[in-house]
Amino acid sequence: MGLVFLWPILLIVTIIGLFDTGSPIFVQERVGRHKKPFNLIKFRTMSVETESVASHLASRSSITKLGAFLRKTKIDELPQLINVVKGEMSLVGPRPNLFNQEKLISERDALGVYDALPGITGLAQVNNIDMSTPELLAKTDREMLDKLNLRLYFVYIIATATGKGAGDRVS
Repeated sequence: MGLVFLWPILLIVTIIGLFDTGSPIFVQERVGRHKKPFNLIKFRTMSVETESVASHLASRSSITKLGAFLRKTKIDELPQLINVVKGEMSLVGPRPNLFNQEKLISERDALGVYDALPGITGLAQVNNIDMSTPELLAKTDREMLDKLNLRLYFVYIIATATGKGAGDRVS
């Protein structure tokens, strides 16, 4: 349903993104359920030359003007609805990390976080906990999964849609 209602926004951002970076869609291999790889789809918020690292390790100067707006409004996350439709992600779940984030993988693996589908948002995101604190993030992900119910599922979605959580930190 989200893709049906949001396609005009997706189209407009894609066209504007062509003028911003020349490549408006960003695809990156991430760790999925049971640690299987999948290609995460987002709108590009950083220059094309930016190294493929976790956001908290990237330079703030690599974020484009359009990218700053997309991150602030969380519009950059909308293409992940395609990942949800494909069954690779859920709307709510632990944010999918990169395969080079070994400490986070170890922490999440020990707590069984990879038994769940990764999500677009969740408890960590609405509480400004990002991948720069792997132990805290893994514990928060486990807490969310243990307590997740239908009410909390929608609480996290609404909190994200209304602007709670700052998104991934960039240095």
